[in-house]
Amino acid sequence: MNPLANPARGTRGMAVAPHSLAAQSALAVLREGGNAIEAMVAAAATIAVVYPHMNSIGGDAFWLIAPPGQPPRALEACGAAAAAATIDRYRDAGLASIPFRGPWAANTVAGTLSGWEAALSWSRESFGGRLPLSRLLADAIGYARDGMPVTRSQAACTAAKQDELAGVSGFAQTFLVDGRAPAAGTRFRQPRLADTLAQLARAGLDDFYRGELAATLAADLQRVGSPLTAKDLAAQRAVWKPPLMLAHSQGQVYNQPPPTQGLVSLLILGQLDRLLRPGQSPLGADYVHACVEATKRAFAIRDRYITDPAFMRDDPQAFLASEQLDRHVAAIAPDRAARWGAGRGPADTVWMGVVDGQGMAVSFIQSIYHEFGSGIVLSQSGVNWQNRGCSFSLDPNALNPLAPGRKPFHTLNPAMARLDDGRVIVYGNMGGDGQPQSQSAVFSRIVHFGMNPQAAIDAPRWLLGRTWGQTSDTLKLESRFEPAVVDRLRAMGHEVELLAPYDETMGHAGAIVRSADGLFEGGHDPRSDGAAAGY
Repeated sequence: MNPLANPARGTRGMAVAPHSLAAQSALAVLREGGNAIEAMVAAAATIAVVYPHMNSIGGDAFWLIAPPGQPPRALEACGAAAAAATIDRYRDAGLASIPFRGPWAANTVAGTLSGWEAALSWSRESFGGRLPLSRLLADAIGYARDGMPVTRSQAACTAAKQDELAGVSGFAQTFLVDGRAPAAGTRFRQPRLADTLAQLARAGLDDFYRGELAATLAADLQRVGSPLTAKDLAAQRAVWKPPLMLAHSQGQVYNQPPPTQGLVSLLILGQLDRLLRPGQSPLGADYVHACVEATKRAFAIRDRYITDPAFMRDDPQAFLASEQLDRHVAAIAPDRAARWGAGRGPADTVWMGVVDGQGMAVSFIQSIYHEFGSGIVLSQSGVNWQNRGCSFSLDPNALNPLAPGRKPFHTLNPAMARLDDGRVIVYGNMGGDGQPQSQSAVFSRIVHFGMNPQAAIDAPRWLLGRTWGQTSDTLKLESRFEPAVVDRLRAMGHEVELLAPYDETMGHAGAIVRSADGLFEGGHDPRSDGAAAGY
């Protein structure tokens, strides 16, 4: 653990993002008098440009927003499957499963901009939000038009996926330079995306779904062979929901309801609230074992129950009842690993947080699912479309079968907590199965062990199963764990695989803590290109 991992500090507001330019976009809006919602839209637009392998305006998003003195609200901005996306259509094409890439993978509406619009509408109506959309998108337009420096993450990801994606419509034209992955530190421009963002700034975000831009998106999607149509785009609406809530010994913890795996994250924390002991090391084998075993129990619930909530028979909140959590904890052996099957697989995502000076807290996640999503970049708009719909099954009896208008399962789950001591915490992570696991590490290290958010994020992490760039289902540990910890975990029966000291496989975490006296501490992930920026 890095003893010099000091948090960012502030008195009037703070933003954290896995790319420093996105954090700075949010902070600039806060300095101009914008609220946390407005700042988050600015950050979301910027990061869609400067971290293009991780997210896009052609993807989905989820929000948790907690105004001071009011209950938190969850905003679901994910798109449904196309009306023409039927199991029979895919079977008739000779497909045994939905491909990860190409037009057959681009089968769900991109919902993220519907969420920006709904959040900004609430900001204007209830909190005096006044900054124009042109201001909120200005940084993103500039970075797309004038260019931004390629990160090592983008360069490495593009090189790793080039052979897989080079033949997908629009990918090479957009993301390769002279037929190769762009080098880290070189200037990367996206002029078509700049024009699209400028069009949205003029016409409004609804133009993406029901305007001139929507017509070009639909035409291009049809041209490349996607089942999505203009009618599918026009049907998209973001949905406000009550979040799930865990009654924790130190306060209330919130996360997204289905179709996300927010329940998984809360199930893990509820078990750890009962398992972690005073004096336990947040870097020790007993701690990691408790977190991993709680994860296995939570994943079993996920894989049996979580789907589009319109098709769920069980109330997800009921799984967080005290007696249910007690039952899970009673089944965990303190010194023996339970059997483990297989994970969900990769995901590419960004988590970001903003808390403003009035105490409004926003936890936000934006995703295209796999690296570069479907790989399709639409020719007129330069929009890279997600492949979230490849998570559907072509088995009609599966938990998440493909069906017109159905929403896919999402690994996305932004989190926040209101503690009894007056602190508010927003936190999150990218990375498929890794999201709830890194959330458990960051939250427990801050709340149970008193670490500052930067130290909690910097400390070595683990990952059970798969995330982006990984295909094995081992328990992966960063090599900064002490050898004795590794040996003990193996003796407990965990199949351990050692990774690099700071490995991007662990995802990009972030956190902001606002104390009862209004002071801020923030932490960003050194595994990312991010920053926590306060003032």
